[in-house]
Amino acid sequence: MKKAKQILSIILVIALFAVFNFGIYSLLTVRLSNNFSDASQSKMIDVSRYLPHEEASDLARVESSLKLNENLPVLDGAAALVPVYAAIIDAVYPEGSVTYQGGKFSDDNFYGENFAEDSKMQYKNTVRGYQAIVDGTTDILFCAAPSAEQKQYAEDKGVELVYVPVGLEAFVFFVNENNPVDSLTVEQVRGIYGGEYKNWADVGGADRIINPVTRMNGSGSQSAMDAFMGGREIAPKSPFAFSGASIGFSFRYYMSGIVANDSVKMLSLNGVYPSAENIRNSSYPVVAQFYAIYRADNTNENIPVLIDWILSDEGQTLIEKSGYVRIN
Repeated sequence: MKKAKQILSIILVIALFAVFNFGIYSLLTVRLSNNFSDASQSKMIDVSRYLPHEEASDLARVESSLKLNENLPVLDGAAALVPVYAAIIDAVYPEGSVTYQGGKFSDDNFYGENFAEDSKMQYKNTVRGYQAIVDGTTDILFCAAPSAEQKQYAEDKGVELVYVPVGLEAFVFFVNENNPVDSLTVEQVRGIYGGEYKNWADVGGADRIINPVTRMNGSGSQSAMDAFMGGREIAPKSPFAFSGASIGFSFRYYMSGIVANDSVKMLSLNGVYPSAENIRNSSYPVVAQFYAIYRADNTNENIPVLIDWILSDEGQTLIEKSGYVRIN
């Protein structure tokens, strides 16, 4: 009798484990394996593809009538705009103006850069880049509009920044390629991030939880997203969102040209796809300017000279060849 009870206990334990494992498989494994959730896996830009004066670089190139040889402004910027300001250096600055710690480029660090202190090209990305322009270690910063905190940092330091629009770009939303949703309205996206819509079925998709992914505060894309929300707060995510299907946001060319992830697709907004043509004709509803930013008290006489060239036909052609849309 005692042995039979022991056998029954063992069978019950095995049965409980089987039920538990089947529950985990049904609730999580199946959903996670078929939820088109890898839409927002972050990727860093490969800066080595965009080094000035390197024959193998993927930089756009134009014949420049402007050649600067002294008092070269230090250029820095956001990840999405590395191809732009690196191409400007390639077109206008002399060889040897971009230098590296240790004498050569290395990707053995967080951003994949090791520019020397005297290099006229730097790469601090948006958050550190805004601090550098205010602190005076960078002369021209290529970025999207600042966050409220970045504006406040400049005010607290008593620094006036000048923002010169030099190009246009689309702010886009993207999902996994297997997500059946191809288009959302602006209000639907605001509703997703505001917590109104929690399931893709609420916006015409499959029965999957929505995982709305955000970015680091102060990054160019997160600042653009805060502006996109039009004063509406981004709601805290559901604790179950990790098991859902993601939606993310970024800038068009960063997604399509720089990181170029074939497993994701950009969504149309209000039925309009974020193509270069739809940015030019303003039919896409969320078109953002990007800027060449400098301190108003910076006395380097080549800053206005370089910005005038960027706004010239040569400079705007370079911006267009770099994958963006000209401002004029």
